[in-house]
Amino acid sequence: MHLANRSLVTTVTAVCSAVVLCAALTGCAPQAEEKTKASGQAGATTGACAQGGLATEVEGKLTVGTDKPAYAPWFSDDEPSNGKGFESAVAYAVAKQLGYGRDAVVWQHVPFNSAFAPGAKKFDFDINQVSISESRKKAVAFSSGYYDVRQAVVALKSSKAAGAKSVADLKDVKLGAQVGTTSLEFIDDLVKPATKPAVYQRNDFAKSALKTGQVDAIVVDLPTAFYITGAEVPEAKVVGQFPNSTDKPEQFGLVLDKESTLTSCVSGAVDALRKDGTLAALEKEWLSDAVDAPVLK
Repeated sequence: MHLANRSLVTTVTAVCSAVVLCAALTGCAPQAEEKTKASGQAGATTGACAQGGLATEVEGKLTVGTDKPAYAPWFSDDEPSNGKGFESAVAYAVAKQLGYGRDAVVWQHVPFNSAFAPGAKKFDFDINQVSISESRKKAVAFSSGYYDVRQAVVALKSSKAAGAKSVADLKDVKLGAQVGTTSLEFIDDLVKPATKPAVYQRNDFAKSALKTGQVDAIVVDLPTAFYITGAEVPEAKVVGQFPNSTDKPEQFGLVLDKESTLTSCVSGAVDALRKDGTLAALEKEWLSDAVDAPVLK
């Protein structure tokens, strides 16, 4: 064989051997497996929601956030983990639907405003009467709505606000609400009172202001309004509820990290609970006092 041809054959053989060896090494080398929320991206995209095997914050656990104190009727005895109260019961029902038993649910204290503030979250989902809105969707993701809600006005029976029959009747009333809530948005956007509303960090502070006459009335969601007047401030009354401003009702949704891979699975769980009547049954059990109230038109 010509020397040049022999050299060419030797070179080609060496290259082919190297390629085969490289392929073999690549095929045998262990692939990195990241146990992070990102590792669940493919599963979430295809709709595969492995029962009890989601890419959660803590493997094998479901971390659920809510504020403290945890108010009735959404929770009972300020203890989210006891399964009592509408939102506690909903959280455990969602967990069960996802394949997590009660012992696998871990509760985490998350201040109300922090739940839907921009930034990474340390919970898998948060449940705390957070209304779904387009502005909040810029910072976080939401599940399907688990409760259709109305906002209501609570006033002392002796207050000038107690006789209000319409939204216009509230324009000269001193109103109050918790910061960051839809209740406050209703005051600012719908009532547009002559006096700037009082804003409180917690509903407890708003209720105290109502008791002491610092405000004429406060705005809260309807079930909370009935609980306040029935158990906490019996000298107050539910004046009425605001009408929904659009055909789409205001809804509470579970809050998730903006980039969470669990959103579709959690929404699927909520949808299933609505379809099989679980949400309606829990609402009847825990929010039965929230009967119809006059609509303030």
